[in-house]
Amino acid sequence: MAPEFSKKGLYEVLEPVSQTLPLVFNSPHSGRAYPQGFVRDSRLDAHSLRRSEDHYVDELFGAAPGLGAPMLLAHFPRAFLDVNREPYELDPRMFDGSLPPYANVSSMRVAGGLGTVPRIVAENMEIYQRRLPVSEALERIETIYKPYHTCLRSLIVRTHLQFGFAVLVDCHSMPGNVRVPGGARPDFIIGDRYGTSAAGDLTRTLVRLFEDMGFVVARNKPYAGGFITEHYGRPAKGLHALQIEVNRALYIDETTLAKKPEFEAVRHGISQALAGLAGYVETYAADSALAAE
Repeated sequence: MAPEFSKKGLYEVLEPVSQTLPLVFNSPHSGRAYPQGFVRDSRLDAHSLRRSEDHYVDELFGAAPGLGAPMLLAHFPRAFLDVNREPYELDPRMFDGSLPPYANVSSMRVAGGLGTVPRIVAENMEIYQRRLPVSEALERIETIYKPYHTCLRSLIVRTHLQFGFAVLVDCHSMPGNVRVPGGARPDFIIGDRYGTSAAGDLTRTLVRLFEDMGFVVARNKPYAGGFITEHYGRPAKGLHALQIEVNRALYIDETTLAKKPEFEAVRHGISQALAGLAGYVETYAADSALAAE
């Protein structure tokens, strides 16, 4: 199915004129180019399939290149392939044929229908009318998943070599009904895998930047970061990874998926926070203490 994406490409990197910051931004779930064959073979209509998107997150974080950092964004939709999973988190009940022995068939994400090739979109809506050939899943992994991660890894390595450390910011959105312990509805959740994927000062700085603008911010609960944050975050090696979840109710109508009038204000607030983060990491760009924390 990869040729159906050829008009826009599977993904793209928005490069700054010159990379001046040790930051890499990633938007793996905002893709909205749906292959016609995928929609045709689904039991869901095109609008329902979009409920898995991180709607317009690529636009919300669009200030990144102007600040001096690259941004990788997917054009393929999360409902088709989820690159924020292990490469082979696959549900054997979805496929005709035997999965390879190295497939992870028993993760919690697979059990929940949200593996590398998802079984459901939000609200437990089944995507497919029938089982898929195993070869279809493996083709998506070979032609989309692996090239995407190769690209992301190259951006991180390039940044690390240039600055001595790198900070990956993984950009996502969450449903408006999410609550944290105590019942509050967060506007943003910052995830660092409970302090294991990034230096604590980075996380605290990002939380403070949003809070100073009046947003309600939570840390790690209920979203601590997915595969990307966990996989690429190696603070001891100067590789830091943070996840930012934005509450969709702030900026879209979650029924129609249309942008709200508040969209620009939210985008502006995120841009201000990114500028603050840029200033913070710039201060430490030559400081080996952050790279080694």
